Amino acid sequence: MSAPLQRTPLYDAHIAAGARTVDFGGWDMPVNYGSQIEEHHAVRQASGMFDVSHMLNVDVTGQGAYDFLRRLIANDVARLTTPGKALYSCMLNPQGGVIDDLIVYFFASDTWRVVVNAGTADKDVAWMRRVAASGKFDVAIAPRRDLAMVAVQGPEARAKVWAVRPAWKAATENLTPFSGAALDGDTLVARTGYTGEDGFEIVLPAAQATAFWNDLAAAGVRPCGLGARDTLRLEAGMNLYGQDMDELIHPDQAGLTWTVSLKDAARRFIGRDAIEQFATPAAFLGLKLLDRGVMRSHMKVQTALGEGEVTSGTMSPTLNVSVGFARLPVGVMPGDAVQVDIRGKWVPAQVCKMPFVRNGKAVEHA
Repeated sequence: MSAPLQRTPLYDAHIAAGARTVDFGGWDMPVNYGSQIEEHHAVRQASGMFDVSHMLNVDVTGQGAYDFLRRLIANDVARLTTPGKALYSCMLNPQGGVIDDLIVYFFASDTWRVVVNAGTADKDVAWMRRVAASGKFDVAIAPRRDLAMVAVQGPEARAKVWAVRPAWKAATENLTPFSGAALDGDTLVARTGYTGEDGFEIVLPAAQATAFWNDLAAAGVRPCGLGARDTLRLEAGMNLYGQDMDELIHPDQAGLTWTVSLKDAARRFIGRDAIEQFATPAAFLGLKLLDRGVMRSHMKVQTALGEGEVTSGTMSPTLNVSVGFARLPVGVMPGDAVQVDIRGKWVPAQVCKMPFVRNGKAVEHA
């Protein structure tokens, strides 16, 4: 007998709004509230909000927190010197595979927060504790399931948040991307997101989440589900754990080389040895389909240099063509012509850089 699905503090609000829910990593989450396409366009053109409370905030504190995080993740938290600044990184296993991709927030040398994905949360926390114990770091690792998290995204997103919480404006209006402001203890407003649009991700006590959500809805912010979140992140060229990378994939094979810092030779983060010895990288690039059809993960891609594979694919509501990510043989370049196997038919496609959409507009790929 399978375990019952977990629910976020906003579950009742979703049902009241007519959400259709699905099992997402063991959580009963809204996939849409009617038209997924309209939700997508609302984020690109105005504002939309997502319940991302299934993701886990983990507080990492103690005198050994800084050294622990420099060992734990592939990017270097030494780059974070201003309270509230954030860093995107991968947490790797000794073989260099991606255990998870995550965001780390710096508040003080002994006070940090790590935000991990929902489907890997339990595994991530267990791994973090194992690393802390094996390295004898003076650190406390505290999952915060008492918190909720709402992403408000789109060109009007920040103004809508300030309209319903005007007291937050002074502390957040000058935030730059990947920075955050801590407000009233457990409330954190960060200028981050997963859509390619401006906006905030807000962490707040679970007991306050429904009122905040309802206030945003009354102000005209459209509730959006996982369906629109996926098409938005794909247009924006943002990876999804479990599709574009996993524990068998190195960052180099998923377009995430930029998240790995090798600058400090003395910093031996977990997985570094494997990455430095890795000799079979892949090209990770975008694809635009040139004929009818929709790309999906695991579809074969035929190139002049051999076979590749689609890792994520969808129909782009902004571009009205199918776009996707693909792991391709080294040497394949943007502009190359390839073919994608869609239900037994080879359909022409063009290799291109990512993202496909930036600030609500198509990115031209010559």
